[in-house]
Amino acid sequence: MRIGFGIDFHQLVEGRDLWLGGIKIPHHKGSLGHSDADVLLHAICDALLGAACLGDIGKHFPDTSSEFKNIDSKILLKRTVELLLVEGYSIINIDSTVCLELPKIKPYVEEMQRTIAEICNITNRDISIKATTTETMGFVGRQEGLQAFATALIQRK
Repeated sequence: MRIGFGIDFHQLVEGRDLWLGGIKIPHHKGSLGHSDADVLLHAICDALLGAACLGDIGKHFPDTSSEFKNIDSKILLKRTVELLLVEGYSIINIDSTVCLELPKIKPYVEEMQRTIAEICNITNRDISIKATTTETMGFVGRQEGLQAFATALIQRK
């Protein structure tokens, strides 16, 4: 068994969609990034890659490549899972936390779990998604950005 940790940050700006956990969440601001900037899926990718000692998301999906411009992060997660499979790993579980003031994501957590579980070939009960605020402190508290943390446990098949 191996464990990995991932973290990601993105600015929140007007005129962009807010993608979290593979779903579009209604909000007046969205994440700024080269891809769809899904901070949660990016943190999960990094946790999985880290657990398998395969580098990070930037190594496999560089933001300097036009191939990944505006790409759906569900595709990045799917490719990450495929890299793990090639190395002989399967995913046991994923635990994650999203830090943002608004919007409240509780109504969307179950759909995010279903989406991530399907891509990772695990059950919804193997995906934990929590949310917290920073009590109005820092860039998250000022609603200038958001961040996500993830840990993943994998095992050799």
